[in-house]
Amino acid sequence: MKLGRVELPFPELPDMPRLGFAAFRNRIVFHLVFVALALATLALAVALLNEERQRNAQRYEQTFAKSLAGIVAQLRHPSGQLALMNPEPAQVDAGWVAPQLLPFAAIDFDDATKAQRAVEMAGCGLQYPDGSSLCAAVGSNAYAGGFIYLVAGMDAPPLVSRERGALDLAGVHRVQVSLRQGDTEQHWLAPVEMLDVQRGQLPGFTVDGAGNTTLLRARARPQRDFRGWVWREGPCLANTPPQAEPCARRTTVSIRLPVEAFREALFRPGGPQWPPADLARTGLRLALLGPDGATWFDSAAPGAQPPLTIGKLAAALAPGETLRITRGGHVVALLQGADATGAPPSPWLMALIQHLPAPAAPRTLSARDGVTTPGGRFDITLTGDLQGLDRTLSASAARLAWPVAAMLAAIALAWLIIEIGLIRRVATLTRRAAALSHQLQTPERFELGTLDVADLRGRDELGILAGSLSDLLQRVKDSLHREQLRAEREHDQWHAVGHEIMSPLQSLMLLHGSEADPSRRHVQRMQQAVKVLYGQASPSEALAAATLAVGRLDLDAFLRQVAANAAYAGIAGVVYAPAPDAVWVQADEYPLEDAITHVLTNADRYRPPGTPITLALRVEGGLATVDIHNQGPRIADDQLARIFDYGVSDAQPQDGARRGQGLFVAKTYLAKMGGSITARNVANGVTFEIGLRRS
Repeated sequence: MKLGRVELPFPELPDMPRLGFAAFRNRIVFHLVFVALALATLALAVALLNEERQRNAQRYEQTFAKSLAGIVAQLRHPSGQLALMNPEPAQVDAGWVAPQLLPFAAIDFDDATKAQRAVEMAGCGLQYPDGSSLCAAVGSNAYAGGFIYLVAGMDAPPLVSRERGALDLAGVHRVQVSLRQGDTEQHWLAPVEMLDVQRGQLPGFTVDGAGNTTLLRARARPQRDFRGWVWREGPCLANTPPQAEPCARRTTVSIRLPVEAFREALFRPGGPQWPPADLARTGLRLALLGPDGATWFDSAAPGAQPPLTIGKLAAALAPGETLRITRGGHVVALLQGADATGAPPSPWLMALIQHLPAPAAPRTLSARDGVTTPGGRFDITLTGDLQGLDRTLSASAARLAWPVAAMLAAIALAWLIIEIGLIRRVATLTRRAAALSHQLQTPERFELGTLDVADLRGRDELGILAGSLSDLLQRVKDSLHREQLRAEREHDQWHAVGHEIMSPLQSLMLLHGSEADPSRRHVQRMQQAVKVLYGQASPSEALAAATLAVGRLDLDAFLRQVAANAAYAGIAGVVYAPAPDAVWVQADEYPLEDAITHVLTNADRYRPPGTPITLALRVEGGLATVDIHNQGPRIADDQLARIFDYGVSDAQPQDGARRGQGLFVAKTYLAKMGGSITARNVANGVTFEIGLRRS
């Protein structure tokens, strides 16, 4: 087997092992954790969405009746009754004001306070950007007939009054009023005639056209049923110079305008017709003119805000609600609540919301009430559908979907970074390490491959680990290659030495060919040792092949000689108590000497310095036993039988000599002589017992 630097990328290995579930367990857990995070995020979003839906349904059910009560309370107010009685504003040309039917019969136009209070209560005033206002309304009087009331408020300077009988109005303040009924128009000029500093009257003179604003006809008389008043009240305006008197103040103009068509409708034969049929075709215009062509108020000014209308009630409706106003069998108004966002709901969010558990509130709610006005009774029906709440919730959830999507994207990005930057690299390193381990576990084709981690190296922890493993494996390969070369050199050296030893041994075998020659056994042992050097036999096989010349041996005399010569073998303090008579046993003197010498050497190694090693001979029937005792540490109980195996020893090697062979040699030789050897722990040390058969 030759170890070479053959670089093969692991994906090309033909015998890639199949990795079990344990190899992928952490990776599967990692993926499951991120899947669980994504599912938990979605589940949290859906749970919050469902909770919000349930809460919206409960809140809507609790406030539904209050919503109708608020709408009805608003309609029962005079401004609401005004909207009910005038559901559709009259269609008149731009610059003309359509009169409205009031919830009360008439306005007390002769009293400024009452006129202003009626206008504010009814909410019929048009509001202009400069703070001016104008209310145009129709009223009826059972004795005088039908009228149009005009109540205007504006900021005006001190009014220049007309002298009685003056026809030229260019230098005075005056009010111009125009009335259109279909294709017919009427025009009035009402000059200001101040009765005192704060109050004045407005006599109405009929003029031929709207262009005549400064001149009255000769001997013109005011119209009898035209009544008008002007009041200047309150403190001076903020933009008036200090100490200026008279100063600019809030001015109120109140006019009752007679309309012959309304009078005829009220007193026509067969009963009154009210409101008049021509009300929808009626338009009015009012202007306060001053000296030198100045205009202090004009109802045709742009930017006027109309009073309350039924259509404005739609703003108070929630999405999915429907407000139905009927008068008898006639539908006055049908209003729908608009979506809060004004954008169409998301289809997939709507589908998700529809599949959520249904709320406890009913899907459709309905409530009814009524409002009684001078024009009759109006029935108010409010219906609500939770579908509208779902659309509103869908619009809100669409805005919240982006944070959820961002969270999912962050989870996906974190998974991708860890998967590509760590998990895949770990999996790649695992596969390549598994392939390398598989090669090492195949004895018939053992080869220490290369861990290719060029694509995994880096400055992070995994890159450092992969690089370190690759460098360590390369160092092991280099060391193994050097060890192989050294072993090959030693093998060649031992073969050369064995060859040089074997040739003389062959000659010695010829010189000591007799089996009775003691030297022949030593030559045979050297031949077996050479075979061990060649690797042709193990140490146990070499010992087993040795031949012994077993004969009668005086064991007592033999032990005396061993104790006497032990010092020459480097083992001092060996004491033997001689037996009274000779003890003959079946043994071979030289192998027995080797066996006892190995036991003495082992005892010398473990005895405390200065203590003796005692030899004792016991005879029991047909067995002679030699007890070799030394003081020192006990042998572990589980090692008493194993110490006689080859290579078993707790001593460290010295001078390159391996421990654990002497007792094995002793046991082998004794077994070939039919003897035995055992070890046992005693109170003050260890005793080895060598048993031999008596002869």
